[in-house]
This record gives sequence, C-alpha cells and structure tokens, in this order.
Amino acid sequence: MDLKEKIRVIEDFPEKGISFKDITTLLKDGEAFQYTIDQMAHEIKDKEFDFIVGPESRGFIVGTPLAYATKKGFIPVRKPGKLPGETVKYTYDLEYGTDSLEMHKDAIKPGQKIIIVDDLLATGGTLLSTIKMIESLGGKVVGIVCLIELTYLGGRELLKDYDVKSLIQYN
Repeated sequence: MDLKEKIRVIEDFPEKGISFKDITTLLKDGEAFQYTIDQMAHEIKDKEFDFIVGPESRGFIVGTPLAYATKKGFIPVRKPGKLPGETVKYTYDLEYGTDSLEMHKDAIKPGQKIIIVDDLLATGGTLLSTIKMIESLGGKVVGIVCLIELTYLGGRELLKDYDVKSLIQYN
C-alpha cells in the first residue's frame, strides 16, 4: 500500500509557505491505518523493549495502537501541566521561542528499553526532548519510528546516535 497516497497535503497551513501533511485522511481509512500500525510493528519486530513512548498528541494516535499490537505498555509525553503526578520536564528551542514537554518521573526505571513513536520527524526537536527525558530517568532509547519524515528539515541528523525509521519520506 502506498501510504503517501493516503496523506492529504494542505499548502500554506498553518501559515504561508508551509506544506502541511494531514494524517487525518489516513486515520479515517481503517485499512490504511491498520496497515500503518502493522508496518510500524514490523520496523521494531527485532527490537527488545519494555515500553512505547509517544509525544502529545499525534504520538498518542500511532503510539497506543502500536503498544497494543506489540503487547507493551504506553507512556505519554505531554505539554506542561497535563500530567497529575510528579514530572520531569524538558524545554527546547523553537524557531520563534521555546516549548516544553513533561513525563511522569516514575514512568521509566533505570535500564528499561524504550521505543519512541510519533507521526512526524521534522526538525527533531520534539523527539530529542523526549529522548532527553527518557535518558534523565535512566531509560535507554533503542529505536524511534515515525509515520512521516520531512528529510529536507534535517531532523535525522539531530538524532544520528539513534536508530530512526520512517514509513514515508518527503524530500
């Protein structure tokens, strides 16, 4: 199945010059969505890991069914103030300003192996922030799998020390 055909591209969204890759068209196609999760599971089938971690919000959309498919638990990474327990926080730079992510401090124990899942690898900032939090808790990132990679933004270079897989690439 050509998953790229299932992605709607919306030009000049959210601002002029941006070519937005809209996954909602893939998500509403049950067969394509199942195929996507099956392909992600195939990408990590030889990995030994304890948990799937997904950043808010689209990392939840692909991460939870992948956790289900692999019979592993799912750990959410959220925007600040959304998790009820004690959290670890990582702040990172954006093109204009900063953003932060949090996860529960007790989500990962030292030595546990983690697969990070998200819908998009662009500049790599969100994924690197997630990595930093996991590693600060003693976890080991053994793989990253994304639905889409925007290769022209160079995020893979930022994550060069990690095993990164993507199902669809836009050059």
